[in-house]
Amino acid sequence: MYTRRHLSLGIIVLALLASASSVSAQTPPRAQAMKPEEAFKSSVAEVIVPVTVTEEKGRFVRDLEQKDFELYDEGKLQTITYFTRERNQPVVIGFLVDLSNTNRLHWDKFKEAIQDLTLATMEPDGKPDPRFSGYMIGYSTEAELMVNTTADPEKILDRIRRIKPGGGAALFDAVYMACASRTLVKGEPIEPRRVIVIIGDGHDNSSKKTLDEVVEIAQRNLVTIYGVSTTAFGFTNPGEPNLKRLAESTGGRVVYPLENIYSDVSGYLSTPSDEGNYALKVGTGGYAAAIMKGIVNAIAATAGEITTQYILRYTPSNTDVAKTFRRIEVKVKLGNVKVRAREGYYPFAP
Repeated sequence: MYTRRHLSLGIIVLALLASASSVSAQTPPRAQAMKPEEAFKSSVAEVIVPVTVTEEKGRFVRDLEQKDFELYDEGKLQTITYFTRERNQPVVIGFLVDLSNTNRLHWDKFKEAIQDLTLATMEPDGKPDPRFSGYMIGYSTEAELMVNTTADPEKILDRIRRIKPGGGAALFDAVYMACASRTLVKGEPIEPRRVIVIIGDGHDNSSKKTLDEVVEIAQRNLVTIYGVSTTAFGFTNPGEPNLKRLAESTGGRVVYPLENIYSDVSGYLSTPSDEGNYALKVGTGGYAAAIMKGIVNAIAATAGEITTQYILRYTPSNTDVAKTFRRIEVKVKLGNVKVRAREGYYPFAP
């Protein structure tokens, strides 16, 4: 049977509960579990969008202003808060080198090309610059962080000189490692921004990670991926779709230094031979020179694009938390130009 004493105690308990509820309601939001909308607002500060603009023949368009660009996030026009077209913006670049058996044929030439690319991107003015850092991951049957993030290109150059290809190919694991298992530079991914260059043919037969997984982690980490294909002239390359997807989904591109080595050789189709209509015979000086010219041009084009991109930044105005991946579109108010930028980004932490 309830008494007046029980009733009084009940009233006191209710009063205490009401008081606790009131205090909780007045607690600052950061002391409470965040709602999805609050998590979105706090997890996205700025999105960085490197943009490359080329005209019909592939030459860079270098003289655009901020007013020439429109940037859309999930179809909604955004306010660009930062714009630059300055050369040599700070960057941390990862060199992912295919050390599988398929690259043994032209390894010496590609080894020299990787050294040139390292110097072109880490010392664009011919001398060390703390704004530029790099690291190197070699991949064959497994991926290995061979040189951790450093501002000293000589560490990467020295490692390149001492490695030799052999084994399988764990490309996807190498991309994952680049995004998850190296020392970061203060300010990433805004300044410096993140770039990966894959020197390989794109095939993968040893990874634990999948292509979808590494595309996602690259997009989450705002990485731009480039590919320098090592596929030899006349060979089919089943790994090419991998390279293209990694590059195109992150705003980069793939170059093919060995693809058109005969395009400037007059009469190669009119020179019959048992092994085929090749004016440049394997093992000759002309063949070696053509190979090297193709590689040098590809490396120069890749380094040039990395150092001459337009950089746009914005703070997303959309608050639709139903979207786990948000698509970006960049438009330029000019005709007959091609615009390359990342497909989108993930607003939440991995």
